[in-house]
Amino acid sequence: MTWSPTRRGLLAAAAAAPLLPRPAAAQAEQQALVDRATLTVNELMGGEFGADVRQVLRRARAVMIFPRVFRGGFILGGEGGSGVLVARDGAGTWSSPAFYGLGSASLGLQIGISDSQVMLFIMNDRALNAMLQSQFKFGADAGLAVATIGAGIAGGTTAALRADVVSVAKSRGLYAGISLEGSIIARRNEDNAAYYGRPVSPEQIVLTMEAHNPGSDNLRAALIRWSQE
Repeated sequence: MTWSPTRRGLLAAAAAAPLLPRPAAAQAEQQALVDRATLTVNELMGGEFGADVRQVLRRARAVMIFPRVFRGGFILGGEGGSGVLVARDGAGTWSSPAFYGLGSASLGLQIGISDSQVMLFIMNDRALNAMLQSQFKFGADAGLAVATIGAGIAGGTTAALRADVVSVAKSRGLYAGISLEGSIIARRNEDNAAYYGRPVSPEQIVLTMEAHNPGSDNLRAALIRWSQE
């Protein structure tokens, strides 16, 4: 059988199609996380401790948002989740998000399972530079003061504003809250590349703001709105 040049070209294109990049499909997972982060911002800012949280947001240099952090186990427990980091410049413009993962493990008398919405307010450049490392581990040796806003937590918003990092968590399940001690935050370069269509570092996203995806505009707008109220 003789194949015409046109038909040969169509067959070649069909064979190569699965190998071609599909930006929309590649970005779907990351966009879903950004959308959930927007919902988390709105829920926590308008929640029980909303006034305190908004006060912290107005002073924050950057914010890390984890829409769902799972924690559970019997004897051996752990927690983990996916999130985004956004920062703002001196003019109050928020960056597009850089993608991060949160994980930890613990051993002790514990039983149950919960998932939490977590926001980490990064209050100064020193703390932001620490978070921008490939991996950062919370603990006494990290050199950062961490405060928590929530029911039953000693200290108020004024004390929290003097911390390097302020955490706010809304938990569901059998645990009373979430502890950052021993938790590790790690950048997810592959998610950044998928979302922006090219390899890009967290520094390029949140510091120099060289990368932008319009899909993050709702998240950025929510942060602007709540920081002004």
